[in-house]
Amino acid sequence: MLYYKFGGALFFVASAYGSCLHATSHLHRRVEDGKVKVSTFGYTDMQGPLNWAGLAEENEACATSKIQSPINIDDTIDVAAEAPKITIAHVESAEFENLGTTIETIVNGTTTFNGTDFSLKQFHFHTPSEHRINEEYFPLEMHMVHEAADGSGNIAVLAVLFQLSADGSTTDLLTSVTENLKEIKTPGTITETGPLDFTALIEHIETTPLRQYTGSLTTPPCAEGLTFLVTQEPLALDVATFNAVKSVVKFNSRFSQGALGTENLLVVASANEKSIAARKQAGGGEEKATEPTPTEEAAATATGPTTILVTEVAIGMLTVPTSVLAVAVNA
Repeated sequence: MLYYKFGGALFFVASAYGSCLHATSHLHRRVEDGKVKVSTFGYTDMQGPLNWAGLAEENEACATSKIQSPINIDDTIDVAAEAPKITIAHVESAEFENLGTTIETIVNGTTTFNGTDFSLKQFHFHTPSEHRINEEYFPLEMHMVHEAADGSGNIAVLAVLFQLSADGSTTDLLTSVTENLKEIKTPGTITETGPLDFTALIEHIETTPLRQYTGSLTTPPCAEGLTFLVTQEPLALDVATFNAVKSVVKFNSRFSQGALGTENLLVVASANEKSIAARKQAGGGEEKATEPTPTEEAAATATGPTTILVTEVAIGMLTVPTSVLAVAVNA
């Protein structure tokens, strides 16, 4: 079983997907000449989620799988039976990177879940949140990516949702993480964070209700079989920090997927497009009015304002009666 976390959740996935998950989670980072490798997928135009399956063969599940994430979390999603136990030491600074699709911090720690110990490798951010709680999205979501301590290659990821505060309060950890954010505005660049104290974050994850369901990675290759633990309650986020993160990350949230077990939304969209094209072909093209009667043709060529009585309109193969429509026609 492989563990991975995206969209405010904790995932578990079969180890067969290990290599894909390593690439997606940036556990094996590539650093050359002081820069990190930039992601090849994105969130806009042909690099975006609608075309992820077209970027690489291994991304097929993004467009065909019936178990995809993120989703809207409501009362049909169960509360997790247990919470993870987390240990992360305070550090004076940590490596902080811009991967093009997210910003990432390299830290060490240990999380225990379901009797297995996982080593924390990094955490990164999504804005806006990928999961929604009762249809509501959140401005920011943090994913904490772990690898199994037993060397199996299994991955675990915790995620935390953040909400803008009305009183200006915030989570100090975010302020420290983004202290030098301006230095990594360009994808591929690296800097350092300020001092990091994880006490409040750990307490929140271990005590807030977590909603659990089985879904998929929220980035390519969109592999199935992940168990999500979604934080039900958010931590505080001030406007200044949010705007700073947003100015660098821009937008990196996959659109909400369909109900679990139902047809992939891209398959549904493709079927709808084919159906529309078939109707247009069968109906001779776009909507058009019926041919005018001799009386209507005569009225159209008469001098002065005239009233034409239109009794029906053809739409595709259908002939639809209308109410009397008075049309003034000028010579």
